[in-house]
Amino acid sequence: MAEIDRYRSDDRRQVEALYRRVFGPDAADANRLRWDWQYRRNPNMAAEGPLIWLAREGATIIGQYATMPVRVSIDGQDIDGSWGMDVMVAPERQRQGLGDMLFRTWDRHTGASLGLGLSESSHRLFQKLRWPEVGPVPCLVKPLSRRALRRPSWPVPINRFVSYVTLPWIRLVSRPRPLQGEVRMIRHFDDGFTRLWERVGGAFRFAVRRDAAYLNWKYIQAPHVRYSVAALIRDNDPAGYAVYRHVQEPRGRVTLLVDFLTAPDDTAGFLTLLRWVDREARASDSDKIRTFATHETFRKLLRKSGYYSVKSSMDFVAKINAVSVSPEYYKSTDGWHVTLGDSDQDR
Repeated sequence: MAEIDRYRSDDRRQVEALYRRVFGPDAADANRLRWDWQYRRNPNMAAEGPLIWLAREGATIIGQYATMPVRVSIDGQDIDGSWGMDVMVAPERQRQGLGDMLFRTWDRHTGASLGLGLSESSHRLFQKLRWPEVGPVPCLVKPLSRRALRRPSWPVPINRFVSYVTLPWIRLVSRPRPLQGEVRMIRHFDDGFTRLWERVGGAFRFAVRRDAAYLNWKYIQAPHVRYSVAALIRDNDPAGYAVYRHVQEPRGRVTLLVDFLTAPDDTAGFLTLLRWVDREARASDSDKIRTFATHETFRKLLRKSGYYSVKSSMDFVAKINAVSVSPEYYKSTDGWHVTLGDSDQDR
């Protein structure tokens, strides 16, 4: 009978070997690159070490559920929470209930159990456990070039036709617009960003606490990906930020708007950050900008800026344990603030 307990420092070698067996050597190498940053250097790590649960059979590790601890604001009240991330079970022990045991153990030991970008098997398990399912995080795209709407599955003549008929619209929505405030590129989040969170965090019904320590860890210190960060400045103090990066995909070059924050009612500030990202995307020769956002006010401003909704692949589940919430709390995420930067979706 397997036993579930917390990760210990001398488990590292066995966990790496299991990861290689389950996911292959390339994924194991990538995981090793970010492991210390993701787990040991997390500013929300507990005193007893990384929040990783292991299934043991004697001295052998046969399963793992690694999670990323965060502070979560629930209607203005901060609680401990964690994102479920790397789950794996030894191939010969799969379909024997170990995943269920790992998930339940994690859920009992965190104030908010959170899952983003679920695999099909994880999604089925959450449904089996009857966790609240808040649906996918809405995805929005802004086209910048005639290549933005092409699809690899379409024949070349159809792609050319679509590019031709949509070009006037794309030129309209992608036209440059003036900034309405001061924007600076930064490589460090100072204490002003903690003060920003203290001012605006209470406006969200649900959001990960975005203070300076978290933001520096998440977007400046990450060893496996490099982000650009633009800060909106008013009276020499931060009033918002946008985190983005440029990537090459099979369908063309894309600028990912990974994370952002302003007060939801700061229309001019948020539009200024969006226009800055527009400029950066065009300078990088991106065909489009893609972002994910749950908050309805931000989505309205994104649509006003030329973004349109597409099918989202980023499923989201949440279960609040530390404070009492009603079933209605999960039925609408219009007041929640969740982006691509939450959890580990942008690797």
